[in-house]
Amino acid sequence: MSFSNLTRRGLIKTSAVAGAGLALPTYLRADGHSGFTNAPTGSTVTLGFNVPQTGPYAEEGLDELRAQELAVQHLNGEGDGGMMNTFSSKALKGNGILGKKVEFVTGDTQTKSDAARASAKAMIEKDGAIMINGGSSSGVAVAVQGLCQEAGVIFMAGLTHSNDTTGKDKKANGFRHFFNGYMSAAALAPVLKNAYGSERRAYHLTADYTWGWTQQESIAAATEAMGWETVNNVLTPLASTDFSSYIAPVLNSGADVLVLNHYGGNMVNSLTNAIQFDLLNKEVNGKKFEIVVPLYSELMAAGAGKNVQGVIGSMNWNWQLQDEGSKAFVKSFGEKYGRPPSNSAHTCYVQTLLYADACERAGTFNPCGVVEALEDFEFDGLGNGPVLYRGDDHQCFKDVLVMKGKENPSNEYDTLEIVEVTPRAQVEYAPDHPMFAGGELGKCNPGA
Repeated sequence: MSFSNLTRRGLIKTSAVAGAGLALPTYLRADGHSGFTNAPTGSTVTLGFNVPQTGPYAEEGLDELRAQELAVQHLNGEGDGGMMNTFSSKALKGNGILGKKVEFVTGDTQTKSDAARASAKAMIEKDGAIMINGGSSSGVAVAVQGLCQEAGVIFMAGLTHSNDTTGKDKKANGFRHFFNGYMSAAALAPVLKNAYGSERRAYHLTADYTWGWTQQESIAAATEAMGWETVNNVLTPLASTDFSSYIAPVLNSGADVLVLNHYGGNMVNSLTNAIQFDLLNKEVNGKKFEIVVPLYSELMAAGAGKNVQGVIGSMNWNWQLQDEGSKAFVKSFGEKYGRPPSNSAHTCYVQTLLYADACERAGTFNPCGVVEALEDFEFDGLGNGPVLYRGDDHQCFKDVLVMKGKENPSNEYDTLEIVEVTPRAQVEYAPDHPMFAGGELGKCNPGA
């Protein structure tokens, strides 16, 4: 850890008194486990897992909890170790984190920002959680990330796909492993052009919150750049369960593609409604009508059943990947739960390991040491090929998957097939890209 890096993060300050020496940051002193929020003093350390246990994304939240529990078991030396065996960093030893046994508490975000902040606040203040992980909504992620910045703990985001999480709302104490709307669009556009042509008219239905807005902006920009026209964009409330009234106008719009910027139960319901209107059997503008789901998950696909057949979308990770890390995780998860993991489960599992590994490499739980260890950290062995945690915005960059609903699934989990593994270079962007402009990363807050 260089002196220049410490100065950049605001961790070393020169005394105003003439002749005074430099004050070492807390996490470089011999008492490196004090002076920051919830510094563990006993033989255990507590992590907070904040996921939707109720609401439209509850199914994703349940799978995140499964993965988080599995990660804790592996960190404590229980089970087969999973991805700890394939992770390029070898700092984790299966003896907890820095020799302390890992414990965890859980909270229900309800897929609501206020509820998510309240549950995270309780875990930090009442349960002593030193890190918060989870979430299946970008509105929740942005809210909890802000809270963790104020409280002086690390936020390892779960499933959050809005550009804003590591764009205008980025925070020094927050890190995102999951990809974002821009990356989905960059991966999807060439595949969509090849599959459906460059002269298409798209009608968008968009979840009315930060994820939907930035996902729609991203996919519209990418498809318009290849020749598509955006006919309309209609915002839909997150609490919607019946989208029939939103689907009907599509029939008279002149559009020949419906883009569903929906996730979780919203996507299952809107796609089901679209199929009930027989959209995929219609011909418009001399072309077969198509539906696109920019952000897919296995759980959504299973919920939508045969309605996803042939529908193209993108994913952060999929259990069918054949790299050693993915196979190790699928094996561990499958043996424990009797089913393959979702990509939301994967990202929460990986984020938990990455936090623990950063503590080990930094030699401290101090959040500023963790930040320093994660910034510009390059690693492999956790799925998606070589990965970079960029220091400028705390966004992970890795390969992105383009998926399609399988025509002849063999079982309830075999609903999607990988169409293309988009290389990391194709989805990278500059830190000052207009879609990510505004806001400041700021400095790490160690809290107490």
